[in-house]
Amino acid sequence: MTDVTFTEAAAARVAWIAERQGKPAILRLSVEGGGCSGFQYRFGLADAPEADDVIVEAGPARLVVDSMSLDLVRGAEVDFVDNLGGAHFKVANPMAAAGCGCGSSFAI
Repeated sequence: MTDVTFTEAAAARVAWIAERQGKPAILRLSVEGGGCSGFQYRFGLADAPEADDVIVEAGPARLVVDSMSLDLVRGAEVDFVDNLGGAHFKVANPMAAAGCGCGSSFAI
């Protein structure tokens, strides 16, 4: 199984944001305790990958996930959606047993 999938739509959005901020096109996905379901996803631009990161490349950008977070998102797909509900990065996580309505929090 692939550790994490990074869609072309998500990569294109990361490249667009990074260009406007003058940063490298590297999106960091991490998982923290909290949120309404127990864990929550955090996204942010990274200056460079860390030594223990898994790196996934797609088009013009890279996704990096630290080894601790990877245990909670293995097999997930990171996508970017832009619809009537808003524009946001979305994680389709097969390890999540439950989630919240906002889609940024999950339980294992």
